[in-house]
Amino acid sequence: MKEYIVIADDINEDINIREYLKKRLGFSTSLIARVKMDGVFINGASVHMRARVYPGDEIKVIYPEEDSEGIPPISIELDVVYEDEHLLAVNKPINMPVHPSRGNSLPTLANAVRAYFGSPFVFRAVNRLDRDTSGVVLIAKDPLTAAKMCRLIKSGGLKKRYIAHVKGIPSPPEGEIDAPIERESEGNMRRVVRADGKHSVTRYKVLEASDLVSLVEVEPITGRTHQIRVHMAHIGHPLVGDFLYGDRSAEGTYKLHCESVSFIHPYTNELITIHAAPSFK
Repeated sequence: MKEYIVIADDINEDINIREYLKKRLGFSTSLIARVKMDGVFINGASVHMRARVYPGDEIKVIYPEEDSEGIPPISIELDVVYEDEHLLAVNKPINMPVHPSRGNSLPTLANAVRAYFGSPFVFRAVNRLDRDTSGVVLIAKDPLTAAKMCRLIKSGGLKKRYIAHVKGIPSPPEGEIDAPIERESEGNMRRVVRADGKHSVTRYKVLEASDLVSLVEVEPITGRTHQIRVHMAHIGHPLVGDFLYGDRSAEGTYKLHCESVSFIHPYTNELITIHAAPSFK
């Protein structure tokens, strides 16, 4: 069991514990439903959701113990780049899926994280990367942190910086791609720029360049599937080795790496920037 304890020192209104958990602490409706039966305490006493909260009250929430079904622990060395009481960040290598999926026999990041913690643990990835994209993946250690980070992402509070190898030299060397993205056809994993697509914006900057290949810094402002790959191909500079959006005869894989993520920590309100070194330059 995991406990979350806080002192209610921010009350300036008549509020019950359900409203306090949701409005002040960031609990989701589903999480409140899971803990409301004998999992919420005020000053040591178990309470119902209508109980009033007063300034100075100690609020304690106990999360039920859980485990990720269908994700057995597999001992794989993890490149841990950040860890605190609430979050774990790892540098995911290429050729590693984040989650298990049908038809995939590769060990996943979820399996490795499950083994890392040893005891029962639910794998809750805050951000996700494609199998062949490397870099920072954030994992929430508990359901409240997952709910808080989900809200942060929806508000645009998680900033991600990628680096990639692209064909040729983008011109201008720095710019913004504002082009809607949609699935090419139902059931097709390939995405395309199309007028009826979802609003999608990517910023890029050339860091190094030769006649054939450029190293670019890329910041996805929105978070569409394959967004960076689609947008760079759209301006005529697909990722090197990208069989889906560039050279279909390419061997190996593209080089795309989430080099850093930045966000305001949901508990400390500090600006956190996490870096992960790429395997390529």
